[in-house]
Amino acid sequence: MPRPKALSTDEINARLASLDGWALENGKLHRKFVFANFIEAFGFMTSAALVAEKMDHHPEWSNVYNRVAVDLTTHDADGVTELDFELAAAMDTASSCAA
Repeated sequence: MPRPKALSTDEINARLASLDGWALENGKLHRKFVFANFIEAFGFMTSAALVAEKMDHHPEWSNVYNRVAVDLTTHDADGVTELDFELAAAMDTASSCAA
């Protein structure tokens, strides 16, 4: 299956309107999630990891206690693609389940 092509900045900005809390930073979709505690943050990461693995599309992320910072980009497309928006939406769903 061919990987999607990088979206233009205009396409990315138009699509960002449908995602709460996400922004374009350093050429990547970026969001910081905050949870009540470490267990909720880790639970979110576990749920998101299962989706990412099924998609074969993995985030750049870090966790400190109740916070998870996420950057999404498609490295083999050298930019943000439809895959990044799909994973961002899945992460939003996972975050609402974790809280």
